[in-house]
Amino acid sequence: MTAGVDPSAVAPLQSVNDFVVKFANVNGSGSASANELFAKAILRMGVPVSPRNIFPSNIQGLPTWYEVRVTEQGWLGRRGGVDMLVAMNPQTWDDDVRELAPGGYLFYDNSKPMPKSKFRDDITIIGVPLTEICNATYDDPRQRQLFKNIMYVGALSALLDVDVSTIEVLIGEQYRSKPNLLPPNIEALHLGRNWVREHLPHPIGLQVRKADAVGDKIFVEGNAAAALGCVYGGATVCAWYPITPSSSLAEAFQKNCQKYRVDAEGHARFAVIQAEDEIASIGIVVGAGWNGARAFTSTSGPGISLMNEFIGLAYFAEIPVTIINVQRGGPSTGMPTRTQQSDVLACAYASHGDTKHVLLFPEDPTECFDFAADALDLADRLQTPVFVMSDLDIGMNQRLCAPFQWDDARSYDRGKVMTAADLDAGKEFARYKDVDGDGIPYRTWPGTHPDKGAYFTRGTSRDPQAKYSERGEDYIYNMQRLLQKFDTAKVLVPQPVVKQSEPAAAQAAIFYGSTSPAMAEAVEHLREDGIALDTLRVRAFPFPDSIHDFIKAHDSVFVVEQNRDGQLRSLLINEFGIDPARLIAVLHYDGTPITARFIARSIAAQLQPAPEEVA
Repeated sequence: MTAGVDPSAVAPLQSVNDFVVKFANVNGSGSASANELFAKAILRMGVPVSPRNIFPSNIQGLPTWYEVRVTEQGWLGRRGGVDMLVAMNPQTWDDDVRELAPGGYLFYDNSKPMPKSKFRDDITIIGVPLTEICNATYDDPRQRQLFKNIMYVGALSALLDVDVSTIEVLIGEQYRSKPNLLPPNIEALHLGRNWVREHLPHPIGLQVRKADAVGDKIFVEGNAAAALGCVYGGATVCAWYPITPSSSLAEAFQKNCQKYRVDAEGHARFAVIQAEDEIASIGIVVGAGWNGARAFTSTSGPGISLMNEFIGLAYFAEIPVTIINVQRGGPSTGMPTRTQQSDVLACAYASHGDTKHVLLFPEDPTECFDFAADALDLADRLQTPVFVMSDLDIGMNQRLCAPFQWDDARSYDRGKVMTAADLDAGKEFARYKDVDGDGIPYRTWPGTHPDKGAYFTRGTSRDPQAKYSERGEDYIYNMQRLLQKFDTAKVLVPQPVVKQSEPAAAQAAIFYGSTSPAMAEAVEHLREDGIALDTLRVRAFPFPDSIHDFIKAHDSVFVVEQNRDGQLRSLLINEFGIDPARLIAVLHYDGTPITARFIARSIAAQLQPAPEEVA
């Protein structure tokens, strides 16, 4: 270990089970599995981790980063700042080193000498000759690259005191189906570990110690969770077009269906269709929903833009459709592999004309599972499109979360569907008539009855009997009924989660979705600094009246979100007619997940008195 630092000036960071390690790699170098191995090893030691993969939208060659937050306290949001940098990409060296906290640790491959100007005087430098060791051990160039990744995991295990046997078990699990790859990977692991143990002081000031802080939590991506939720929720049709960051959702649904939706005779009881584009995919889903199937599509912002006309048809013709939107940076192509909450308004009012759509905002993979299943119920019950508003941070990153739960006695809510027996009994069928004041009419599925219950499905104006009509009275009746249906949805959607400080605070914050883990930590930081804050997590649109009551009960309310224009704030103002001055925007939109430090700093700056106000 070489230290380009005066120990008396900045002491090296000292922390146990509470630090951030950031890996800087080149996309396509095979580093992803090694970095994930590092994170899972710490998790297996009973210490919660929160990893995030920051990757480019090309196939190979551009920089990629993998950030692992180690936190026995269980904070799952990004903290902000880096305590240890594993610098494996010369292209991004300067920016990466600049991000290190004073007293932090820089780990790098020192096979080739680096000029002193490339280092900092306030960090500890750790050089390991990874390339040199690989060249001396392996002849194949690809092996040299791949095993170098495993080698630095071994080196880190010695430096941070990570249990090497845990890593060996994980490697064994990874190569269970390829046992011939197990010995060379174990060898590479120990090459790196042994070099550190022979040449460098170890462990360093950052250490991992076994704990029991994980409990029964599971470690899963939001896309995989949502796909499983669609299976449990009864979906049998998925039509999609590949788009980052939602593609893995449809792929996971197909994989699950091949396991759970094949009957004893080997016949598939599902349909997964990769359409020629997003327009075709939503068209297939609308057709399947009209026909009585539970159907969904997964997409992202650009796909939503293309789907608008079919979304309007489903809204006006009142056809159940579930759309899972894994949001990314926009507009246009934007930042395909970065996260944002930037489709809120686009989905809430999707399509031309007067529309309002149901949106669900999951905070983690557990709610991705729950809300995917709930969305299928809501779409059937309300006969309308329902959006699950996930994003890249939830969808494509593994997250610790509560285990999924499912009640086997739960029955699917198919809503108001008139059967052949109902029709034979003489019940009136008027496809677009409100019969009980909730705005939701009865429908029939195709083929329900040979001569009763048929109607013409149209995207044009009609009367309550589904007959074409341009009479103003019929149009107004239909549009008002759709508003009544939307109002009914207020009590059906997931309700907001309110947390009050003791005593109740004059200030509050509203947030939603993937902002949640960072927000929870930020509230604690603010409390420690003497700033009390009540919070409300929005879980759905339409907004229940309790959200309006919450806003009225506070002097000022911060609305924390990850987009430029404060889209949730705009929606709250528009729907409730709130004075905009009462809602203070806290906005983060650089494409990286919001951090607890950013939220706490932004809110504290608003609440602290100006210098001239200080006595």
